[in-house]
Amino acid sequence: MKYFGINRVKEPLGTIPSSAWSLNNESKLQKGEMRIALDLIKLENSNFDQICSAAGYEESKIKKLILDTINKRGKLHNPYTESGGVFCGKIEEISESFADDSFKVGDEVVSLTSMAGVPIHIESIEAIDYNYGIIWCTGYAITFEATKLAPKAKDIDARQLLYTVDEEGSIKDVKDILDEHNPKKVGIIGSRILEMLIYSGMVRQCGNDALEIICIFDSNSTADIKNTDLSIIFDGLADRIYFADMAAPLEALQQIKNDGLNEGVDVIINLEDVRGAETISALLIKKKGFLFHSGVKKNVVQSILATDCVGKEVIIYSLDGYAAGVYDYAVDLVKRIAGRFRLVEKTLSRSKRKIKTDETSVKTREPKFIEDFIYMSPVTAALVENTLNVAKYDCNVIIQGETGVGKEKILNLLHQNSPRKGKPCIKINCATIQENLAESEFFGYEKGAFTGAHAGGKEGYFEMANNGTLFLDEIGTLPLSMQSKLLRVLQENSYYRVGGTQQKHVNVRVICANNIPLKKLVDEGKFREDLYYRLNICLLEVPPLRRRKEDILCLSESFLKNYSKKYGIEKRFSEEALEKLQGYHWPGNVRELENTVHRLYISENREVISDEAVDSLLDDNVYNDVVMDLKKEFKTEEKIDMNKILEEQEKLIIEYALKKEKTTRKAADFLGIPQATLARKKVKYNL
Repeated sequence: MKYFGINRVKEPLGTIPSSAWSLNNESKLQKGEMRIALDLIKLENSNFDQICSAAGYEESKIKKLILDTINKRGKLHNPYTESGGVFCGKIEEISESFADDSFKVGDEVVSLTSMAGVPIHIESIEAIDYNYGIIWCTGYAITFEATKLAPKAKDIDARQLLYTVDEEGSIKDVKDILDEHNPKKVGIIGSRILEMLIYSGMVRQCGNDALEIICIFDSNSTADIKNTDLSIIFDGLADRIYFADMAAPLEALQQIKNDGLNEGVDVIINLEDVRGAETISALLIKKKGFLFHSGVKKNVVQSILATDCVGKEVIIYSLDGYAAGVYDYAVDLVKRIAGRFRLVEKTLSRSKRKIKTDETSVKTREPKFIEDFIYMSPVTAALVENTLNVAKYDCNVIIQGETGVGKEKILNLLHQNSPRKGKPCIKINCATIQENLAESEFFGYEKGAFTGAHAGGKEGYFEMANNGTLFLDEIGTLPLSMQSKLLRVLQENSYYRVGGTQQKHVNVRVICANNIPLKKLVDEGKFREDLYYRLNICLLEVPPLRRRKEDILCLSESFLKNYSKKYGIEKRFSEEALEKLQGYHWPGNVRELENTVHRLYISENREVISDEAVDSLLDDNVYNDVVMDLKKEFKTEEKIDMNKILEEQEKLIIEYALKKEKTTRKAADFLGIPQATLARKKVKYNL
């Protein structure tokens, strides 16, 4: 097997470069490697869209996000979309042991496979082409013997070539199947004109002269592009062009039929991620027709369900990745439609269209990462999957969980993967708002509204979060009077500033969190029931750390790595220390775990933090837990159950003694009680 870069993996060890979280991107070559000076990079479409959206389409922020990803991971691998891109550059150096002798220093080359497994370093980003999703940059990439590269074709626009190369695996697979089955009618569904152009050009080469090509564009993505421009670009490639609102598939299908397409289609190529495109595909495709999805994220599962729902037997393909022998075909395709590429560039430069945003998803692996959200537990994986699903629907959400479980991390996942990503996300802790100032904080005030008001007035939280997300942490602490006003805003999407007479209209997604279940507060009369049901469209329960113990391992190592980087001294846990950390019940959840790791890092002088050090620190925590739990009980309850508290503390102490002393005899001696008594209590508390 050719060398594929396994020695470059930094984290986690034991994985391959494409699935590793981070790679070693130092410039010094190892055996079986080649260094290429980068010229330009074509980011995969969903990758580029997500970055642009998260940066609000501000060029400086786009550059920063790209560079941040590379600095964190040593590769261009977007953790939200799990995608990278392809590149073009010139070979700088080849290791002496490199097995492939078809390349030499100075050759210009193109990568044919994803950069997700390629270490890269970028010094600067010189320019961005938003139409192609391309960056011009200085830096280098480290490729391996297994990396698929090809000589850059002469006399060809590198942007057009890379855009086509990024799709070439799918193009080749579709072409082979079309050549074999010789369909009469092919439909292509999408929103990106360049992508539609490439596939139209490919399909036109297949089959006989009677082959009919139908292009269906997402009307929302092409609203500011003239139909006449598209007709010119696709003249001779597409026989018919339709526009459809993918978000309303049944209405879109009816509109397409009204425009003349009443019969079914033999083959459909779905290039669209917008939910609804799979429904249109399922309704238009003939029975036993071929349905292609270019890329694994193109709603393949929904497409299968949709075709089942309408009772059609359809052959469904999910296409992505490298296909052998396709590069020459891609070069030929680019040369044949080069003039049409230029027409698209002119058309897009005249329009004010922004790049379409994609839904993002996360593929699971061990360990799993989304930016700084790290997890290993199946329980957490299920929560992440549910969160990403909820994120796509623009509804209010309640995030529920104990203190310190990471509710704000879930908020970040919701916002970054929602249609409002790139818009403001205003985070408010309701417990810190004074009751007499609550209305002015939420709704703002006009100048002179009250004594001490700013001369120019002030925006409120809703105004600041307009078109974005408003996160209300500890919402249960809001007084009932403020809850009533909040309900009215959520119902009417409008309000008045304090002291104002002009109605303000807002479009805000409200996400709230509370460590005490809001339903419990409703039952106790401390939270308005009508507000609860207005907020509780979706409920995300974040489990405590003791229910997702696998997370303790990756979180502990991640926190320790961060402190090692911060203080400049590398430290690690012994296996026994990690077992001790995993066995603890963590009443303070992730916040307590991070605090404990910080204390262990500071207090332990040795490079390896031992289980004895963990034991010593956690022993102190156990006794503190007894006191803190009692304080909490007295603070939050009007009446307390003495027997219940005594039982809970007895269980905690016995559990601590058993963990410390290992056997019931030693634990009984430690507590000064008979072994038989301790054994009975161990059974009683299921320890």
